[in-house]
Amino acid sequence: MMQGVQHQVRLELTTGASTSPLAIDVAESTEERIQRLVTENPAVIFSRPSCCMCHVMRNLLHTIGVHPTVIELDEAEIAAIPVSGETPALFVGGTRIGGLESLVGLHLSNRLVPLLVDAGALSAPVWV
Repeated sequence: MMQGVQHQVRLELTTGASTSPLAIDVAESTEERIQRLVTENPAVIFSRPSCCMCHVMRNLLHTIGVHPTVIELDEAEIAAIPVSGETPALFVGGTRIGGLESLVGLHLSNRLVPLLVDAGALSAPVWV
């Protein structure tokens, strides 16, 4: 093995309508990487590629005007996230919100928009 060679893994992140690669240092543990992602982005969804609940979560947030960072995981990666393998898993402002049921509960109780505004994921509404 060559000394001084740093290996990187590429992870595709979907943010809004575009996809951008994120370089990840393999020396970073899974837990550190997840913590960094949820603290660096105001709204993050850990998702599965063909999960209908993940699709509904993304659509609800898009309807409100939020374009979360969506990280699509395969089965092995899902087991490594600290949410008991639950997908979709939503984090807002670095805090785990939970799955679709939690998101809908916040939305129906009118607590979702203020939470998203406080996290910087949504601009404060302007009342005219």
